[in-house]
Amino acid sequence: MASEKDDEKLVGAEVPAGSADAVPPGVLKRAIAASAIGNATEWFDYGIYAYGIAYISSALFPGEAQEATLFALATFAISFLVRPLGGLFWGPLGDRLGRKTILAITILIMSGATALVGLIPSYETIGFWSPLLLIVLRMIQGFSTGGEYGGAATFMAEYAPDDKRGFCGSFLEFGTLAGFSLGALLMLGFSLLLGDSAMHDWGWRLPFLVAAPMGLIGLYLRSKMEDTPVFREIQEAGEEEPGATVELKELFSGYWKQLIVLAALVVALNVVNYTLLSYMPTYLERRLGLSTGEALVVPIIGMLFMMIFVPFAGALSDRIGRKPLWWFSLLGLIILVLPLYKLMATGLPGAIFGFAILGLLYVPQLATISATFPAMFPTPLRFAGFAIAYNVSTSLFGGTAPALNSWMIDQTGSELVPAYFMMGACAIGCVALLFLIETAGVSIRGTHIPGTKESRRQLAPVRGDRKEALTNLASH
Repeated sequence: MASEKDDEKLVGAEVPAGSADAVPPGVLKRAIAASAIGNATEWFDYGIYAYGIAYISSALFPGEAQEATLFALATFAISFLVRPLGGLFWGPLGDRLGRKTILAITILIMSGATALVGLIPSYETIGFWSPLLLIVLRMIQGFSTGGEYGGAATFMAEYAPDDKRGFCGSFLEFGTLAGFSLGALLMLGFSLLLGDSAMHDWGWRLPFLVAAPMGLIGLYLRSKMEDTPVFREIQEAGEEEPGATVELKELFSGYWKQLIVLAALVVALNVVNYTLLSYMPTYLERRLGLSTGEALVVPIIGMLFMMIFVPFAGALSDRIGRKPLWWFSLLGLIILVLPLYKLMATGLPGAIFGFAILGLLYVPQLATISATFPAMFPTPLRFAGFAIAYNVSTSLFGGTAPALNSWMIDQTGSELVPAYFMMGACAIGCVALLFLIETAGVSIRGTHIPGTKESRRQLAPVRGDRKEALTNLASH
């Protein structure tokens, strides 16, 4: 039986660069871990920020509790406004320098910015420098995240076998929920252990500091990996790497349809995502009257419930396709989100059950992101195309969702605004889904859009060579 070191040698030498199906299981598992740790770190930051919003607003912002909370939510949104700049910067670099290099840089910046938030002096100590420093660090975090998620999903998709890309990619989103849950549990655990007074004074800072070792672990895992077989195939074929300006021009002129479809799907994805995960604790406490502890526990139970089903949904998408799962999720949310929000308003049991069903309806989208979106672009433009479209849409409709929901409730007086917002976003997703190319089981190698006739024609001549290479590998 080959050892893990033997696996690494095979990937670097005997395995053809484009043969993702030939990646040994040990290497594939490390690729999954190296990708998912970045997602976990990113969402760990969102978890501790969302669950510590009362403490953060009290420590770092002036004004009454409601006003300070709105400022803190707006600061959360600011990090998303710079994500498109991160996508424009890191995406082309990832297509030219490699996925591994960029992912090593982004996870260090991302985790470092999160950890430094825990060291910001309070508003009482340094005045307006306190929220200003928070804004700067949130912008740095958002800029690095602009390259992190697109790169991690691309890295995972290009390592995964074509017939298991949904299952392998689902573990990135397992990392999303695990990171968010860890952040939420840490903030909740410290609040129970230390008490409200100590949490407001200094306890809220401790979870932020945990991001530093998470980043170092991620750097270690990523430094031990080769770049993806699909990316190395392009390099070894002698494809000329265009400059960033040339690549962006080609992307916007030749692949604008893919950019629009992806961005529209992300509207649905992230309005649901950030409304459920980031805004829900604030909504349950301030709008529905649950206690602080109850408002924190409800989403944690829901997320743990969702984590169970994410890998199963990813595997199911490999069998029946990504689009059927998306249709189920989008239409299910449009039909059921309003009665489920009304159920959550009935009290703690209703909130737990309602959130769990909403989460279950959302899982088919969440589980298939990393298999669906990277497959919408050819290899030379994949990182940039994914990063730019995803982050532009996320900045406008994702990170702004908590602050926008809070503002619209104040303006309309209706506690059901988040439900209507989610319904509208899912309707946009339904329109975009009509134009999505199904890529379950399809190779994402080559310089054409996966799943198209051009891509199949390009890959057809080398199938015989790949089969021979796999046979030779098996004989070794």
